[in-house]
Amino acid sequence: METKQHDLVIIGAGPGGYISAIRAAQLGLNVACIEMEKALGGTCLRVGCIPSKALLESSEHFHEAQNEFKNHGIGIEGLSLDLKKMMKRKDTVVRQLTTGIAGLFKKNGITHYMGKGRIDGPGKVIVEGKDEAILECKNILIATGSVSAPLPGVELDGDRIGTSTEALAYSEVPEHLVVIGAGVIGLELGSVWKRLGAKVTVLEYMPNILPGMDAELVKHATKIFKKQGLDFKLGVKVTGATKEGDTCTVTMEGEESITCDRVLLAVGRRPNTEGLGLDSVGIETERPGIIPINDHFQTSVPGIYAIGDVVRGPMLAHKAEEEGVACVEGIVKGYGYINYDAIPGVVYTHPEIATVGKNEEQLKEAGIEYKAGTFPFMANGRAKAIGDTDGFAKILVDKTTDRILGAHIIGPQAGDLIAELAVGIEFKASSEDIARSSHAHPSLAEVVKEAAWAAYDRPMSM
Repeated sequence: METKQHDLVIIGAGPGGYISAIRAAQLGLNVACIEMEKALGGTCLRVGCIPSKALLESSEHFHEAQNEFKNHGIGIEGLSLDLKKMMKRKDTVVRQLTTGIAGLFKKNGITHYMGKGRIDGPGKVIVEGKDEAILECKNILIATGSVSAPLPGVELDGDRIGTSTEALAYSEVPEHLVVIGAGVIGLELGSVWKRLGAKVTVLEYMPNILPGMDAELVKHATKIFKKQGLDFKLGVKVTGATKEGDTCTVTMEGEESITCDRVLLAVGRRPNTEGLGLDSVGIETERPGIIPINDHFQTSVPGIYAIGDVVRGPMLAHKAEEEGVACVEGIVKGYGYINYDAIPGVVYTHPEIATVGKNEEQLKEAGIEYKAGTFPFMANGRAKAIGDTDGFAKILVDKTTDRILGAHIIGPQAGDLIAELAVGIEFKASSEDIARSSHAHPSLAEVVKEAAWAAYDRPMSM
């Protein structure tokens, strides 16, 4: 094997890895990035965030054509679903974006190695695969992401019983899809196939969907999703899922088994740290494979860093990106910064659900006195004009200082609207700051402004 020299070797070319590589190259480092898949972008771009959003958008158009266009005076005859073409569009979106990352690597002079990266001691990484090589470097950054978590008794076959990867590429609409897990992935993909005509049953071990999210938001979302036809069985323990021919059977503790033709296992993800050679440098992981790091993203071994899904915190692509930038800036400049309270999370169902900062349950547990301001989309002119009025925005502020502590939105374009409040938290804004900032009329953003007025004093438009 040929030995090559680099300043920084990054293992993994997902959002955290490729953004880290670009920023490090911009700062003058000689950067290498190792990726075992042919296409760059990681799980998020190839078989996660991007393809799922493409299908969510297409399925929403189909659902609107079936059910909503008539309300706008638009009649459609002979409406049909071309699933093959829908999947082709999804694949095209993915291909364009992965190709774009390859172009950014070339533009920034980043060396791309295709293969599996394995640490073989301090400052040394072995590339096994197409571009096999021995890489010697000053610093190593682990950004290998995560994989779908297994569930005892659920026998994955990569077809009838599968993970999100399979659910993004079904060749036909399932008659009955059973989703195990009512988190973000389960609800998003369950929504896709429900809109396209499947019966969808969602099983969740916890007593509510979207565990950990603001309780008021979750309660409202549950009502909406039930109205859309999703069938929830909450507080149930799945004990197994097996396949016989084209039929699947899902068993639960103390419940009757369910027969269906497809099963989606969506009980979360776990860090992808197996086979990295961590033992060669004495790095020990915590359950379930988390790599311990300090505030500068450094592991227990100097010169070896980790970000994204393999470290603590929510498994979000943009969280990994921010960590990557902070990490490499710390390596080069001596200081990198990230505010975890200002990292939003979004569920791309319809309506969308978005959150940033603390929720009411967390504030109560911490003993923080707060005020809440809410405003419904039903009272917003733009929402009425587009016929999308389900949901509300809620802003939580410190009772004494009025500083924004958290924000939670369920409604149209919530994923875009939350950005304003993430910036507000980052710059330590108050609800008065948001309320007194002009928002275009008519716009959905006025819901945020009115919620801010409600937190500060009282809403203007209700």
